[in-house]
Amino acid sequence: MKKNYITKILCAAMCGVLAAAVAGCGNGGSDSSSSSPSSSSSATEQATSTATYDEIDVKKTSQKDAKIYKDTQHKVGYQLDKPESGEEVAVMHTTKGDISLRFFPEAAPKTVENFVKHAKDGYYDGLTFHRVIKDFMIQGGDPKGDGTGGESIYGDSFEDEFSDHLFNIRGSVSMANSGQDTNGSQFFINQAGADAFKTSGGWEALEKQWKEQAYPMLCQYYGTDNYSQFVSYYGAYMLDTDLISNEVKSLYEKNGGNPSLDGAFSAVDRGHTVFAQVYDGMDVVDKIASVETDTSSNKPTEDVKIKSIDITSYQG
Repeated sequence: MKKNYITKILCAAMCGVLAAAVAGCGNGGSDSSSSSPSSSSSATEQATSTATYDEIDVKKTSQKDAKIYKDTQHKVGYQLDKPESGEEVAVMHTTKGDISLRFFPEAAPKTVENFVKHAKDGYYDGLTFHRVIKDFMIQGGDPKGDGTGGESIYGDSFEDEFSDHLFNIRGSVSMANSGQDTNGSQFFINQAGADAFKTSGGWEALEKQWKEQAYPMLCQYYGTDNYSQFVSYYGAYMLDTDLISNEVKSLYEKNGGNPSLDGAFSAVDRGHTVFAQVYDGMDVVDKIASVETDTSSNKPTEDVKIKSIDITSYQG
């Protein structure tokens, strides 16, 4: 996505010691996750130079244009529409009830193919939702059940597929990962509602985070030897709110969700691929999100399992 950085001002002088005002992102190890707010120590090494918006843009524009599906056919919010008659859908049978999903193969073809084939092959049968955070998301799809397992149908991890018209709103289904282009089998369903989004501070908090914390840090580290390490720690907090239209902001305000996970608006090409949307069964998602969990791992104290997933045609 082309960023209109040319008209913006230069970065301010290098920041001082980086405080932990910007919380750390998800686990930086080999486990796949959807990044969630958690505390993290501040960076220990200081950058030696600053960058301008233009300098950042020059290096990243071609990458982001190639990574993001530019949807000219749909309106913002189309992912909430019911499937059309005959459209391929999934019905996920869980121990808490059924969750029905519609897919977006035009925007995320490899991701949809990966999920559908795994479902048809019974790969997900009997697996648990191993990571559950109320007012955030529920995550499953790991044969190991601890966030460290899973593989794609392609024999290796595969690339992110971001879209400028698919967002991590409530009910969206996205790929969990351990970094850029590390998709395997794990997925999550965004559960945060409008009230949770508002309680977290909404767009006011996210805009403040970008302008006062994330962007100055990005300027400080861009072009230095520590840039990659910086992105691995803070990539989930590089949501460039200047790129987000009022229409998209209203969509989140009305429905809830987790905009920090949207790769299309990331200043460092980090995010989670949205490939499906729950069109029936959000009450089941809420039930799962409300189960008792271990406070250290967010794993349910009693297993919540995917019994099977049927791939079928929608009969509207």
